[in-house]
Amino acid sequence: MATRNRFAELLPELTEIRRDIHAHPEILFDTHRTSAKVEAFLNDIGCDEVVTGLGRTGVVGVIKGKTDTKGKVIGLRADMDALPILEATGLDYASNTEGAMHACGHDGHTTMLMGAAKYLAEERNFDGTVVVIFQPAEEGGGGGREMCEDGLMDRWNIQEVYGMHNMPGMPEGSFHIRTGAFFASTDQFDIIVRGKGGHAAKPQDAIDPTVIASHIVLALQTIASRNVDPVGQIVVSVTSFETESKAYNVIPPLVHIKGTVRTQAEDIRAMARERLHALAEGTAAAFGGEAEVQYHDGYPVMINDADMTEHAVAAAKRVAGDCVTDSPLIMGGEDFAYMANERPGAYILVGNGDSAPVHHPEYNFNDDVIPAGCSWWIEVVEGRMPAG
Repeated sequence: MATRNRFAELLPELTEIRRDIHAHPEILFDTHRTSAKVEAFLNDIGCDEVVTGLGRTGVVGVIKGKTDTKGKVIGLRADMDALPILEATGLDYASNTEGAMHACGHDGHTTMLMGAAKYLAEERNFDGTVVVIFQPAEEGGGGGREMCEDGLMDRWNIQEVYGMHNMPGMPEGSFHIRTGAFFASTDQFDIIVRGKGGHAAKPQDAIDPTVIASHIVLALQTIASRNVDPVGQIVVSVTSFETESKAYNVIPPLVHIKGTVRTQAEDIRAMARERLHALAEGTAAAFGGEAEVQYHDGYPVMINDADMTEHAVAAAKRVAGDCVTDSPLIMGGEDFAYMANERPGAYILVGNGDSAPVHHPEYNFNDDVIPAGCSWWIEVVEGRMPAG
């Protein structure tokens, strides 16, 4: 593995940073401690500009190369937020915050970009400008969208943008990517099914919303099985079915269904939204009840630009000697999608080795991956903006 020697030297310092962030997880936009730590670090290493408060608690550092003959600007993005999970690792640097945990490796992503920023500020062996982006609220809050809405791309004239995520189960320090759609859209829905409550012994006098809702749950599965080409990618999952009744002998007046729709194409996404409304409302009406559908658009499909992916692959090969370019589609979401919609971008996975999966209470980022991740950032910058 051809990682930069400087990162072997920096590994103890970066490991200490990563574990400190891990011990102090912060959720969604409440990344105040982490953001302050990043801000102080970027000032200490001599960034030409450090800006806070984008996307509420996002932090941006600007590093200018030795030359800037072409006016090229590249954005590098890492996420900072944790998850509302109770940690079960037993580590001596485990979460100090009850019910919060870095269970997705954002502590590692932040640290790797901090390490890369330090190297870039020291060497400045590139022709152009690098904008390092530290984003809050990736885990469902849409921090990437808010940073873009705050003018991130236009303010610094960012022309292309890159992101990276660790992946358990992939060999330590290996790289995996694919061109085009990679991560899924992440829409959510609430369906309120209304009927007429009554005594369970006299169902003929009621309009049972539990029966209606049960038929809706089954009907929604036909979106994937009968409305989408079998080679298309879609998941429709009902994840909650609630009534207000606690009794065995009461038919409730209302059932609340919750769930998610994941797709890999915007046309399938639009179709799924339309069919969900039609199936829920039509099924309820057929039984004499009604269904109110609340559909919430989540993250868009995360699409890797073909040219940017090629550059990301080349950088990965210079670090690891190889890069998997047909990584499987992922039905999880990633709000780097908002940045990739604003500018051509590429998002790559780096192997975390044999660890617990992300979003698991026993997950931990592998500190031995830090040099590979840092080196990939450097290879992207120096490959896209060679000095001289």
